[in-house]
Amino acid sequence: MIPRYSRPEMANIFEQENKFRIWLEVETLALEKMAEMGVVPESAAKALREKGDFDVERINEIEAEVKHDVIAFLTSVAEHVGEDSRYVHQGMTSSDVIDTSFAVMLTQAADLIIEDINKVLAALKKRSLEHKDSLCIGRSHGIHGEPTTFGLKLAGHYAAFKRAKERMIAAKEEVSTITISGAVGTYATADPAIEAHVADKLGLKPEVVATQVIPRDRHAMFFATLGVIASSIENIAVEIRHLQRTEVREAEEYFDKNQKGSSAMPHKRNPIGSENLTGQARIIRSAVIPALENVALWHERDISHSAVERTILPDALISADYALNRLAGLIDKLLVYPERMKHNLEMTGGLVFSQRTMLALTQNGISREDAYRIVQRNAMKVWEDRSGGKGSLNLRDALESDSQVTEKLDKATLDSIFDYTAYTKNIPAILDRALTD
Repeated sequence: MIPRYSRPEMANIFEQENKFRIWLEVETLALEKMAEMGVVPESAAKALREKGDFDVERINEIEAEVKHDVIAFLTSVAEHVGEDSRYVHQGMTSSDVIDTSFAVMLTQAADLIIEDINKVLAALKKRSLEHKDSLCIGRSHGIHGEPTTFGLKLAGHYAAFKRAKERMIAAKEEVSTITISGAVGTYATADPAIEAHVADKLGLKPEVVATQVIPRDRHAMFFATLGVIASSIENIAVEIRHLQRTEVREAEEYFDKNQKGSSAMPHKRNPIGSENLTGQARIIRSAVIPALENVALWHERDISHSAVERTILPDALISADYALNRLAGLIDKLLVYPERMKHNLEMTGGLVFSQRTMLALTQNGISREDAYRIVQRNAMKVWEDRSGGKGSLNLRDALESDSQVTEKLDKATLDSIFDYTAYTKNIPAILDRALTD
């Protein structure tokens, strides 16, 4: 992933230095257990712990010749350890090292993603409570529906990211398995006690059945979880982009005093953060299908999954880390305009009360079909009157001019119908349910 969209906290996990450092720790832990079991001399384990090291440039140089990264790594380590290095990697396969280290990197990355989600949750909760009473229009199909509050909008996204956190915790657990089971996974040359020791020291657990690799359905679920999180990121990003449109202007991204929106048009304030998040979501989700296709490997192993994982692992996780942090900052500094929300809410002249009017008519003896027809007839008069932006007819006036309505609904009843508090009375309970940890 390019530096522009990378945070060092996540990017460093996938640097060669960190990867080989994990490889070295896996080899060292395994050798220490072998020494404890009397399989290798204690001096070998001691030498690896004290002198074990590597040189990234040297590994790359050797790999260019031997075309095998684990052998290149072991050769570089041997150059630091000396004669005792002949015991390193005894009875193990490349996959034992690679897959075990893969699990370590995934759990390190998962911990960061969970921290990132916590930042998003904190920002959403704060802004949701801040705007719990900020009345705005709820839209379906992009068209005005009925009133809601901006706080409730944000609470819905809070609930989604709370689910995202739960899924990420489960996904971390899913990939927290290691294998040190030797060729084709039979433990013929690597006692299960070695695997158990390494797993315990790394805070992971042994794979139930490894062939020569850890089953890739685990990793597929991990990346699928990232894909769902990406969609939740895009969901709120798209909402912000819509709300920032000039015709709406109910909320917008913070715009710094020195910021420039367009190279050609000095007046522009563009939702670049939200648009970037939509793009990041596409990158993250693009890793899901390859991860699913990695599940099907030939017999006990092949390496068709290898190149895929070397690509999607850093790209998807670095993008997710970046996107979640950007989203948290965007929400925290989001500019919200309650007065504009109220203006937009009222632009259709009370049409938002159409359902309440219809229900009141049904409760006063008119069939639902007739009530719908009566209210729609009056609603369309208002819609058409206001379509050009110059009309002033509102639904209340239209209804009061309709004898079929006034025969059933008196002024007091209409007053109770055209009351915004009917839409907000249950919102505090919803927010309490959504925002309670």
